[in-house]
Amino acid sequence: MPKYIIERNIPGASKLSQQELQAIAQKSCGVLNKMGPQINWVHSYVAGDKIYCVYIAPNETMVREHAQQGGFPANIVSEVKSIIDPITGGA
Repeated sequence: MPKYIIERNIPGASKLSQQELQAIAQKSCGVLNKMGPQINWVHSYVAGDKIYCVYIAPNETMVREHAQQGGFPANIVSEVKSIIDPITGGA
């Protein structure tokens, strides 16, 4: 199933408290539970004014539907086509 990176513009994201991040995660999980097993949240990175989320879903439409239902921005949604690392470079 395809993997997606979602870029969410959230001013002050890196300054959110653990309680605020927990509330966001709980809301996301609640929406995912309602949407069913086809869409899965892998993890997220909080950096500066953005949160980058990794999801596995059948299509971009489902990723955007999750964002809409949760009230989360989904400014850029990109399908992951390849993963590279030091081993790819022969290290």
